[in-house]
Amino acid sequence: MITLERLRQIAFWSADLSDRELEQARRGIVEKAYDKGAFICHRGDRLDSWTGVVSGLIKLSTVSRSGKAVSLAGIRAGGWFGEGTVLKNETRQYDLVTLRDTRIALMDRATFLWLFENSVAFNRFLIRQFNERLGQFIALVEYDRMLDAPARVARNIAWLFNPTLYHDRERHLEISQEEIGLLSGVSRPIANKSLNELEERGLLRLERSGITVVNLEALARFGD
Repeated sequence: MITLERLRQIAFWSADLSDRELEQARRGIVEKAYDKGAFICHRGDRLDSWTGVVSGLIKLSTVSRSGKAVSLAGIRAGGWFGEGTVLKNETRQYDLVTLRDTRIALMDRATFLWLFENSVAFNRFLIRQFNERLGQFIALVEYDRMLDAPARVARNIAWLFNPTLYHDRERHLEISQEEIGLLSGVSRPIANKSLNELEERGLLRLERSGITVVNLEALARFGD
């Protein structure tokens, strides 16, 4: 289990919970560290915990029957995911791999279900989260079929700053061009070219330690 202070540090959704709900939540969470390139789980594995990224960066991906690798989403520090799988009590439908050294928080299924059954605030958060994730995965189909590389890179970066999924107000993210390419499903050279185009258009700023988003709204609509 973790402390109440730690819960408040790593879980923005905990801000609206009652004292009893906070106590229940902290008792059901543990943290675990993974090295870069580690598989947290493979498609078809059971991972019965609701998961938050404390630090680092992970990728949700899968491989089609034709052998094509598809990046579903990137999750940075502050993001929580996997609520649908926990509720349906099923195996994971995607691979979950770390793109850098990463620390995650794992809430056991019993605690998650208790909050789901007893906390109005937690359910409000889940509804917002489900709605946003649904929009993200519907957009993924559009990205793959209709958008060129710069637009795909732009949209994937924008999701990492989605205000519903991430509550911090930071517009800087420590991320490499290789990692952006992996999240966007493009090679590093193409990611580099796309990022330079987005910088020239004034949507973001490339920096030694990562990127700073200048115009999030335009980045999220780039390619329309």
